[in-house]
Amino acid sequence: MQLRPDIKLEWIAKAIANPLKVETQADGRRRCWAKIEENDGRYLRVILLEDGETVHNAFFDRNFKELET
Repeated sequence: MQLRPDIKLEWIAKAIANPLKVETQADGRRRCWAKIEENDGRYLRVILLEDGETVHNAFFDRNFKELET
């Protein structure tokens, strides 16, 4: 995985361990979102491969909206 300097590994781990939302894609990959307070409250999307452990991609998702409770 190519590391991006603006995304910390601890943030990726947070999204995997304690996601706000999880979706499974048709191809079996999983999308996990987490709110990263340390980065202006932006939402990080982490995409995991079918094994549920291998990170395929991680990026800040401008379009994610947290559901209000």
